Amino acid sequence: MIHRLDRWAASLRDLAPVLRGETASVTIDDIRRSYVRTMAEHPTPADMRIEQVDMGGVPATLVTPPEVAGDRVLFYIHGGAYIVGGPGGYHGLAAAFARALKARVYLPDYRLAPEHPFPVPIADTFAAYRWLIAQGQDPASVTFAGDSAGGAMVVSVMVLARNAGVALPAGGAALSPWANLEHTGASMTNREGLDRLNTKAGLDLMARTFLGGALPNSPEASPVFADVRGLPPILVQIGEGELMLSDAIRLAAHLGENRVRASLQVWPGMFHVWHMFHAELAEGREAIATAAAFLDRAVTAACAGSGDRGTQ
Repeated sequence: MIHRLDRWAASLRDLAPVLRGETASVTIDDIRRSYVRTMAEHPTPADMRIEQVDMGGVPATLVTPPEVAGDRVLFYIHGGAYIVGGPGGYHGLAAAFARALKARVYLPDYRLAPEHPFPVPIADTFAAYRWLIAQGQDPASVTFAGDSAGGAMVVSVMVLARNAGVALPAGGAALSPWANLEHTGASMTNREGLDRLNTKAGLDLMARTFLGGALPNSPEASPVFADVRGLPPILVQIGEGELMLSDAIRLAAHLGENRVRASLQVWPGMFHVWHMFHAELAEGREAIATAAAFLDRAVTAACAGSGDRGTQ
């Protein structure tokens, strides 16, 4: 597994020189293709149906398991620092969540920086969610999940939905969220060298690339600064070895301090988005099962509440 983790990191080896304009032999598109190919090495069960869909102008992938409970939907937001990544690398992880939740999984393919900097990736993702609700999907049967940048967008897109008067999902799970682009958490220094996928210098560069001149404490970019009042229950899962550890803890505290029902899980010894390695890592399977159970409870509670309101 360590070999595959190192391959994941190696797929981004040329990203910093490309972003700094120091090389012409590799392009950003080359890196993106390599990154998705590496992510796609995680196995996808043969009984999953995978199809391309259009979510109101945002391309997306829909993963459907053999058994779906009612009209359950998981809206999964992929990671990749808003610069790389895409649904094609997430079939395996989406399938694991689809089976655990008995839900269809939508993965929006939002546009990426630097061609499309902040706030475009977040706006695209919100547009995809707004389309889903506009199709008549019951929001009480919808949950969010996402990793890294996608973990931050679990919160950011909910905030946009609330502000726009769009119905909120039942709950969300933020996996290894990149929640504070100021990178002020203590773990940004005391976990340096332990995190096999990230360095603070690399994260600083990717944040500047994504922000395109916006402030790193912009609430949409860094949900630790957002007005999160009124959001549904949110689970934050973070690996103890991650540079993002302290800021993920800060996100969970910020949610709780603003009366959002928040749960925080810190996983000792785990690395960034260890969930991806669920096929070979027991902790990955357990983290997915725990997140799915949290989301399942959120849907059950939201559907019960929706039914109660309908009888009044």
